[in-house]
Amino acid sequence: MSLRNEMRVVPTLAWVLAILAYVGIAIGLIVYAIPQTPDTASLPKQGQAALALFAAAIPAIYILLIGYVYGDARRRRMHYIVWTLLAIFVPNVIGIILYFILRDPLPVFCPRCGASVKSTFTFCPKCAAALRPTCQQCGRDIEWNWAHCPNCGAATPAGKQSIVPATPAPPAPGPA
Repeated sequence: MSLRNEMRVVPTLAWVLAILAYVGIAIGLIVYAIPQTPDTASLPKQGQAALALFAAAIPAIYILLIGYVYGDARRRRMHYIVWTLLAIFVPNVIGIILYFILRDPLPVFCPRCGASVKSTFTFCPKCAAALRPTCQQCGRDIEWNWAHCPNCGAATPAGKQSIVPATPAPPAPGPA
């Protein structure tokens, strides 16, 4: 996925709040806070402005990350409100880090009916189409290139499984 597509996951409200927070904090720091602290009084005006802009970016990025957690959890069909609240209230950005560690994979679409299903499913719950290769003997998941099923030992047609049932090939022209 490209960064542009991932940034579209962040809701518009999060973008608006992040921009307002950035502008408000930057103006507040430039006008009120930075010129009055003894540590920054020796900095030139450009240095004070740069420090204020950098400091204002931190809460704006935090707001965007919370918005991303909300949008991404919705996209992955997770409990998005719970994850958003965890991202907000678990301190030190640990809630956001936990989300990135524990999030579900993106859903996939059934090639037969187009339904959105979890990527861990073997069969589509709507039309029963196979979403990944399975052993003909025991029905468990197998990999595309396995010659034998690791669960029952049955031989598999290695590399010949197809997710969507293939249409039969036309008969080869032969002597009539």
